Amino acid sequence: MPENPPAALSLKDRASPVMPPTLGPIDPAMLWREIVSGACGCNDPLVKGLLATGIRNHGSFRGALAALLGRKLGDRSVADDALAELVTEVFEADPDIVNAAAADLVAIRERDPATAEYVTPFLFFKGYHAVQSHRVAHWLWHNGRGYLALHLQSRCSELFGVDIHPAARLGRRVLFDHGTGIVIGETSVLEDDVSLLQGVTLGGTGKNVGDRHPKVRRGVLIGAGATILGNIEIGEGAKVGAGSIVLESVSPYTTVVGNPARVVGTRHSSLPAFTMDQMLPPIDYII
Repeated sequence: MPENPPAALSLKDRASPVMPPTLGPIDPAMLWREIVSGACGCNDPLVKGLLATGIRNHGSFRGALAALLGRKLGDRSVADDALAELVTEVFEADPDIVNAAAADLVAIRERDPATAEYVTPFLFFKGYHAVQSHRVAHWLWHNGRGYLALHLQSRCSELFGVDIHPAARLGRRVLFDHGTGIVIGETSVLEDDVSLLQGVTLGGTGKNVGDRHPKVRRGVLIGAGATILGNIEIGEGAKVGAGSIVLESVSPYTTVVGNPARVVGTRHSSLPAFTMDQMLPPIDYII
């Protein structure tokens, strides 16, 4: 017989299909209590050890996340425990990284219809792990430890199939849904409340140096397999259809699709990253 789900599951099930986004500060301690509560609801004997190692053996969200990243990213070059200690040092130097990680986790639960609690994305979602690994690498990059930052980038690429240059700037409440195949170049910027699906590339157009990668503004949704190239701007609330090739800036609150991408439909007023609605407005042409 299946286990009874933790309380958080039933609460999510009773909620409306479109949850209002949580945009204010997230208390990591309160979030951690809910994660621990969810982990205690599992009675599978083969999973208890995993949940203990990943969650119940730790006293805080910060400590558990540092240990998790250490286990994931550690290798023969940098041992698990040494890497976990490094992540802890970074979290202590910049506690806002932990706050951003908590906000990212809440965003996953609010936007992903397959996620009704926090334990699953915290332990198993490689998109989430890649974003948090990048936050650590970004701090190292800007604090004189560039080679170590690049090592973490390489490990993320190997383990998660997500390649983010340590210099790229990511806001809060960022969702990499599935994550596989996402590539983000050095001078890219993702503002708050952005959602990306698998296979998205934010790249350059050639061998230009300097500021050469896309700037993705708040609330943007980028569909699976989309490629956005060059120092262009994807305006606030824009939607990029799956498989699109975007070579020019996209106006705020518009939808683009195709190769090369073109505007379809009329301006909308919502932030599609929150709803994850990938449907396109009526298209007035056929290829």
